Amino acid sequence: MGKKDILTFAIESSCDETSVAIVKNGREVLSNIIATQIDIHKKYGGVVPEIASRNHVENITYVIKEAIEKANVSLNDIDVISCTYGPGLVGALLVGLSTAKAMAYALNKPFVGVHHIEGHIAANYITHKDLRPPYLCLVVSGGHSHLVHVKDYTHFEVLGKTRDDAVGEAFDKVARTMGLGYPGGPIIDKLAKEGTPRYNLPRTHFENLDFSFSGIKTAVINLVHKEGDNLNINDLCASFEEAVTDVLLDNVVKAIEELNLDKVAIAGGVSANKYLRERMEKLGKEHNLKVYYPEFILCTDNAAMIASAAYYNYLAGKLSNWDLNAVPNLKIGEA
Repeated sequence: MGKKDILTFAIESSCDETSVAIVKNGREVLSNIIATQIDIHKKYGGVVPEIASRNHVENITYVIKEAIEKANVSLNDIDVISCTYGPGLVGALLVGLSTAKAMAYALNKPFVGVHHIEGHIAANYITHKDLRPPYLCLVVSGGHSHLVHVKDYTHFEVLGKTRDDAVGEAFDKVARTMGLGYPGGPIIDKLAKEGTPRYNLPRTHFENLDFSFSGIKTAVINLVHKEGDNLNINDLCASFEEAVTDVLLDNVVKAIEELNLDKVAIAGGVSANKYLRERMEKLGKEHNLKVYYPEFILCTDNAAMIASAAYYNYLAGKLSNWDLNAVPNLKIGEA
């Protein structure tokens, strides 16, 4: 008799996406519904926590219904109920957490709270069915910049992290200064393709594997104020993107050599950046590394990645209690 398939139901509501997914055996997506709020927050130049929370409350029931219909399963078919419980915006997290807990309790199903960053890492398991730990993962998003040694599916060691701005945050702030709108990453990536990296921007390096992006960001802001109309926006976007990527990949190389690993993955919203992917591919060829990144839909916040991470926690016996609370500043490895 074959092994029973395990269906994991997941909710992701840590920021401004209300997402619900059902994933089979941690890697096969049956449904992954994402209700984004980008257009709502655009006019504010960033996510407004209170507005995000209210929209999650409005969206969650409809998104759950759509995910179940698309997966063509009933709630009784679900084996595990999961959600993100941190890090993120506390009000937003509580919407998904309270809903998932209520469902797990009512259906008498195992409940698993998932760390948001561990979810981003797990997105790679959905795109790459062959990927197995150990490997190095560069997690780059609007709120996080981490270099993580993925020792096992549920065992992570943070080797380095940002000391100030996250990468995506730096992209957003630089885009806002240049009057390009929000979110900044996709706009800068597009304009950089038309430019030449001719502006000399600082690269901050430490003796360990930490990152810093505030110096690059401040240098761009100063250039915008100093040069005014003489500034070539496309060239500045290309220069900024190159400087940020240089800092990221220098640490990737150091970590790979220190740990003697042959696989590297990227995850998080900024992993959708085409220039970063191209440079990562080139680095892979130079250092004989296998390079992995999620498909574009799995780079930004989504529930399929949370379901994948929850599945491996469930297999490892890492279940959550009913008193689990939202933890806005949850550190990776503390889940």
